[in-house]
Amino acid sequence: MRWGIAGFGWVARDYMAPAMAAAGGKVAGIADPSPLAQASAMSASIIAYDDVAMMLADANIDALYVATPNHLHRPMVEIAAAAGVSVLCEKPLAATLDDAEAMAAAVAKSGILFGTAFDQRHHPAHMALRDAIGANRIGTPTAVRIVYCCWVGPDWSAANWRADAAAAGGGAGIDLALHGLDLAQFLIGEEIVLLDMMVQRRIHSYGVEDGAMLTARTESGVLVSIHVAYNCPEALPRRRLEVVGLTGALEATDTMGQTPGGTVLLRCGTSGESAVLAFDTTLSPFTCQVSAFEAAVRGEEHDFDIKRDLWLMRLFDAAYRKALACL
Repeated sequence: MRWGIAGFGWVARDYMAPAMAAAGGKVAGIADPSPLAQASAMSASIIAYDDVAMMLADANIDALYVATPNHLHRPMVEIAAAAGVSVLCEKPLAATLDDAEAMAAAVAKSGILFGTAFDQRHHPAHMALRDAIGANRIGTPTAVRIVYCCWVGPDWSAANWRADAAAAGGGAGIDLALHGLDLAQFLIGEEIVLLDMMVQRRIHSYGVEDGAMLTARTESGVLVSIHVAYNCPEALPRRRLEVVGLTGALEATDTMGQTPGGTVLLRCGTSGESAVLAFDTTLSPFTCQVSAFEAAVRGEEHDFDIKRDLWLMRLFDAAYRKALACL
């Protein structure tokens, strides 16, 4: 499969391009006006274009991966939709709900395949957790608890669009929390129907929140709590996931993020004893995601769903606006 990439930043360069190769695909071109990004692509023998329209017209692309800053997702998707090209777009859908709604309308009108790049759905550890929950190994699920934090200091954020409210649409909340919310839905197998949120600007002085706490409930009553942050020192435990049930719990450490591996424990609710839950610790979630999307492009069954993702964006937007008003 021939991939085009819109926006050749570090995620696209260091994770998605290798994942496309590992999945058997080929990066046929990148579209990014940055001279540095173009030089990086050309050093890897990838053709670089100034814009997406030029790339789609010239490079015979089967699928487009959108990894631009959030406020540029909409025009990339609209151009691809008009050209009839399938799109895998980074989360969040867009920097604003209005843009996300417009993207969904363009996708519906064109009929293209669209996927939001919630790569945590495709992490082998999280797929193993979902299977264990489905097999009733922890009984009826009652709660999902997630900590997904990192350090984004002023020195790094100064030249990073993620700390720019207009480009990103927010800070740690929109960047990290949507991963956790989507992952909770994936693990439990049902949608979140209620969401509340608090944000903080506690440590860093840039113009977006550096931390957020979210509480949610799924349609059957599973409670979800998520802590995300840009103000957590990297040496501290900062990537943890627990799913608690009537008869046991699943505890995952260092599975959330871009890299493979981590550990998962299955703990008995009666004895407290734990056992390691096996999964492929070598397989990248990005490679799994690319493979799943390529299979979807070929017409195989898939769970990419822009309607579900737009619903989650609507919930998040309402909670985020309320949280900002209370900051």
